[in-house]
Amino acid sequence: MTGATDELFADRYRLERRLGVGGMATVQLAFDTRLERYVAVKLLAEHLAEDASFVARFKREALAAARLVHPNIVQVFDFGLDEGSHRQFIVMEHVDGHSCAEILRDGGALPAQEAVAILSQACRGLDYAHRNGVVHRDVKPGNLLRNLEGVVKLADFGIAKAAEQSEITKVGSVLGTAAYLSPEQARGDPAGPAADLYALGVVSYQLLTNRLPYESASLTDLARQQEAGPPLSPSDLDRDIPEELSAAIMRALDPWPEGRYEDAPAMEHALRDGLRGVAPEPTAATRALAADETSATQMLSDGTASTRARSAQPRPRRRLEPLVEPPRRRPPERAARAARAAPVPPQARRRRRSPFRAIFALVLLLGVLVIGVLSYQLVNAGSNRAIQLKNNVQGHVQQAVDDLKGLIDDNTQ
Repeated sequence: MTGATDELFADRYRLERRLGVGGMATVQLAFDTRLERYVAVKLLAEHLAEDASFVARFKREALAAARLVHPNIVQVFDFGLDEGSHRQFIVMEHVDGHSCAEILRDGGALPAQEAVAILSQACRGLDYAHRNGVVHRDVKPGNLLRNLEGVVKLADFGIAKAAEQSEITKVGSVLGTAAYLSPEQARGDPAGPAADLYALGVVSYQLLTNRLPYESASLTDLARQQEAGPPLSPSDLDRDIPEELSAAIMRALDPWPEGRYEDAPAMEHALRDGLRGVAPEPTAATRALAADETSATQMLSDGTASTRARSAQPRPRRRLEPLVEPPRRRPPERAARAARAAPVPPQARRRRRSPFRAIFALVLLLGVLVIGVLSYQLVNAGSNRAIQLKNNVQGHVQQAVDDLKGLIDDNTQ
C-alpha cells in the first residue's frame, strides 16, 4: 500500500502514499471519503494482531488517546481492525509538515530559540496528557511533528503502553526507542510522567547538539552509561548554548525521577528562563532535601549546644589522696652532680658575702699607712720624736696587718 488505490481501507479511507515506517507500524497518508479530509492512517504490524491481549489493550489505550483534545497533541479520529487485511489501524489527524527527526536529518542542530519553541509546545501537550492520566512512554523526535504554521504536536499516544506487557515482548525487554528511555524504564520499572520528561530532556539535548547524551548500542549499555554518571552538558559541546539553558536540560536528565521537574509546566518554565539566562529553580525534591539537610544541621548544632551547656555546668570534685612516691636511688654520677648543685646553707651564703668587709678594712689600712708616711716626713727633723713616731706607726701598721689577716682567715674558712 505505497500508492493510491481505488480500494478503500476499512471501507472508508483511500490510501495514497507512505509517510513513514517503523518497527511497529507503517503510516500512510489517506483521504477520508466520509468527512472529505486528509488523515494519517497508522497500520500496525501484522504480527501484533495475533496477540489478543495486545489488541484489547490497544483498543483501551486508543480510546484514551482519542479523548485527548489539545492543540499540541495529534488528534485520534478512529481505530479498529480491517477485515480485508486483518491489520489493526489507528486514524489520526494529518500534520502537514515535518517531524523533528526529519528536521535534524536535513538541517542538523537547531538554534536555541527555535529549539525552545518546539520543546515548550511539547511540554504543554505532555502536561495535558498527564493531567488526564495518560503517559506517552515513547517521546522521541519522530513523534514530535511541526506543521507549516510552526505548531508542534505529539503523536502516538497509547501504543507503547498497549504493547508494554504483550506476549510479543520478551522477558526483561522494554518498549520504546532505547536512547530515550529513562533509567527507571531501563531497569524495567513502570514508566510515569517523569519518564516522559526524561525522554523530552533527551530530545532537548539532541535538538541543540544534534547528538544523543548517551551513544549506546544496546539497552544494557545504555543502563551502564546512565549509572556511570551524567553526560557532557550541551554548553560543553557548543559554547553558543547558554549555560542556564544547558542546566535546565541536564535537570531533565537526572537519573532519579525525584531530581527532575515536578511536572511539564515546570520544565517549560525552566527552558524559557534558561534561554533568557536565568538558571532553573530548585525542584520540590531538591528543596525538601535542602530542608532536611538544614534540619539535620540545626539538630546537630542544638545537640552541640546542649553538650556545651552540660559541659559548662560545675562538676562534683573528687577528693584526691596525696600521692607519696618512694625515694629513688640515683646513679653515682647523678648523685655527684646533685650534691654539687645542692642549695647552700644560709650560714655559708653569709660567709661568701663577707670578703667585701675585708676589702673595706684593707682600704682603711692603706689610708692609715699613707697618713703615717706623711707624718713621718713632716717630723723627720726631730730624731727622737721621729724614732718614736716611726715605732708607733710601724706598730699600728703591723697590728692592722695582723687584724686583716685574721679577718681574712675567719671569712675564708
